Amino acid sequence: MIHTGYNPALVALSIGLAVFASYTALDLGGRIRRPSPGPRWPWIAGSALSMGGGIWAMHFVGMLAFDMGMAAAYDIGLTALSLVIAVAVTGLAFTWVAYKGEGVTAILVAGPLMGLGVAAMHYTGMAALRIPGDLAYDPAIVAVSVAIAVSAATAALWLAVRDHGVGRKLLAAGIMGLAVSGMHYTGMAAATFTAEAAGSPHAHAEMLAPDQQNLALYVAGATFFILFLAMLGSSLDQQRVQRDLQASEARFRAAVQAVRGVLWTNDASGRMLGEQPGWSAMTGQTRDEYQGYGWAEVVHPEDAQATVDAWNETVRTRRTFIHEHRVRTVDGTWRHFAIRAIPVLTENGDIREWVGVHTDITEQREAEAELRESNEEIQRYAYIVSHDLRAPLVNVMGFTSELEATRLDMRAALDGHPQAERIDTDFEEALGFIKAAVNRMEGLIAAILKLSREGRRQFRPERLDMTALLQGLADANRHQAEAARAVVTIAPDLPPIVADRLAIEQIFGNLLDNAIKYLDPSRPGRIAVTARSAGPRGICFSVTDNGRGIAERDHARVFELFRRSGTQDRPGEGIGLAHVKALVRSFGGRIEIRSQLGEGTTFNVTLPRGASTALGADPEPAPRAAA
Repeated sequence: MIHTGYNPALVALSIGLAVFASYTALDLGGRIRRPSPGPRWPWIAGSALSMGGGIWAMHFVGMLAFDMGMAAAYDIGLTALSLVIAVAVTGLAFTWVAYKGEGVTAILVAGPLMGLGVAAMHYTGMAALRIPGDLAYDPAIVAVSVAIAVSAATAALWLAVRDHGVGRKLLAAGIMGLAVSGMHYTGMAAATFTAEAAGSPHAHAEMLAPDQQNLALYVAGATFFILFLAMLGSSLDQQRVQRDLQASEARFRAAVQAVRGVLWTNDASGRMLGEQPGWSAMTGQTRDEYQGYGWAEVVHPEDAQATVDAWNETVRTRRTFIHEHRVRTVDGTWRHFAIRAIPVLTENGDIREWVGVHTDITEQREAEAELRESNEEIQRYAYIVSHDLRAPLVNVMGFTSELEATRLDMRAALDGHPQAERIDTDFEEALGFIKAAVNRMEGLIAAILKLSREGRRQFRPERLDMTALLQGLADANRHQAEAARAVVTIAPDLPPIVADRLAIEQIFGNLLDNAIKYLDPSRPGRIAVTARSAGPRGICFSVTDNGRGIAERDHARVFELFRRSGTQDRPGEGIGLAHVKALVRSFGGRIEIRSQLGEGTTFNVTLPRGASTALGADPEPAPRAAA
């Protein structure tokens, strides 16, 4: 049995290596899970080299710091093998976490793997030791050293895959470095050295040759240099990430400005804090004025309380905020803004802040108001014109009947006249033309009145089972369909909507009637009604047939009033699709056509799922004083 000891300077150097290596590995390991345009394997390799190489260097310097009282040397092959084990096992552990995730299960697999690899590295390095004596281990202390290695490695991985500030990262690196050093020196405490021959031990400074002293410094210097390069690479990557973030922020702000928006942020509880240059420039409010709920002071008095109530409710339920209100801008005018805000979440799912945009839609709302007023004026004008046209038309129809009665008197008066038959024939033809024109005019006036009344009709929305409603319309047209040798198929799973029943029946009744009316008589007809989702708030219903089809040049004109396309061998006034388009637009929807001559036609009708997408207010809204 011989007495042992340590060189304090080299012990301190080994611990410094462990701490620096841990910090570097934590910094590089944290980048493994971050989204990056490049591959992840360079960061995995860097983390493995930093952690594995740093731990190996710490172990090697620690061994050189050990005073065994006898000459010592190292087997080059086993020493190199211990380095390979440290780097390879550490790389496997980081790879597992990178591709399996950072959950508890992945860490509990990779952590023990790394810990056992560190222990294997330590005891392989010990096996590389060549001394003139025997080496034995205390199994209990060996087990403690392995436990320390497993615990330290698991903690290292757990910390490496999570974001930390510099202070927390330094603290974690210090703890990790001390734990790794503790594992090494616990493992050394488990070793007992016995000299082969009796003799007094020499001082460590005498037993350790100068080249071995320098070796410790070379290993430490090389390791520090490698770790420095790793940190330099990490720093350069951080600068790249920072530039990308700045460019992304600049693009985002440019995008907000491009849509005439104002960007603002609120804290997790919904209060406006900090510098808000966009809001201040728009409203003229100072920071002290808009802090908390002070921003509501520039919201129109008629909109302010509803806005605050809706905002508090949104914050409480953590959903996307969609709202509209009027704001007094810096020039003192009221502008109409559409607002959209979303919560920004932390990794734990907590709200970090709210980011919102005010988009100026004043011109849009003014244009919509003018359009509504214009439409109402057109509808009133159409109603008045059609009503006034009917009065003289009634007179024309009445006097036409009088002329028909007079025709008998004229026939009797001209009896025997050589031109009597020709005059009677011309008179009958003229009356026929007059009656046809009157009937045509009556139909056109009725169509104008119908559209005018529809534009002024108040819809009564209700929940509609679209499968049942359309099946009912198909059944009502069954006789016509059978006469045309057609089969009408209604999809059994049509989604329900909220709308006016009569208007929906008019829309799809007209489309089904047209589909049957304009089938190709040379082949059996097939008409199908299906539906698909059109975004989160819309449903697209499709009415498809294999009929005559419509020429591409006529796709737009079929929706015009009194316009028809193709061969005019079917009765009609050209108002059906115009009526359908007006009804669809009144719901806030749209109608589109896809058709080819000789193949068939599909009308796509997109309608909102509900009569209104606005959410009802909370019956007991949070008070404005919630701030």
